[in-house]
Amino acid sequence: QVQLVESGGGLVQAGGSLRLSCAASGRTFSRDAVGWFRQAPGKEREFVAAITWSGGSTYYADSVKGRFTISRDNAKNTMYLQMNNLKPEDTAVYYCAAHTTIATLGKGGSWGQGTQVTVSS
Repeated sequence: QVQLVESGGGLVQAGGSLRLSCAASGRTFSRDAVGWFRQAPGKEREFVAAITWSGGSTYYADSVKGRFTISRDNAKNTMYLQMNNLKPEDTAVYYCAAHTTIATLGKGGSWGQGTQVTVSS
């Protein structure tokens, strides 16, 4: 499996922006679907965004559409999540994940250790 490491989390005020990165190692993930999930305290992990291996298709949870943008750079073996207009309800630990297809993303496969995002009101 590919190893994933997230970075870029932190504390930001509501309306601010953060950019998360997810770096892969161990093998290339250029043929994997990759995405982001998040888990807030006391809540189940939820889907945030995903992107196909080519970058040709992206998918977003309704709660982040128009505010978050997922992208990838296969040459750098890295994926990104640009988060704009952040809201307190975006506060969570954000995890990156990789799997062979979009349909199976999040169901096993590779996971990062998570990065904390805290949005203050």
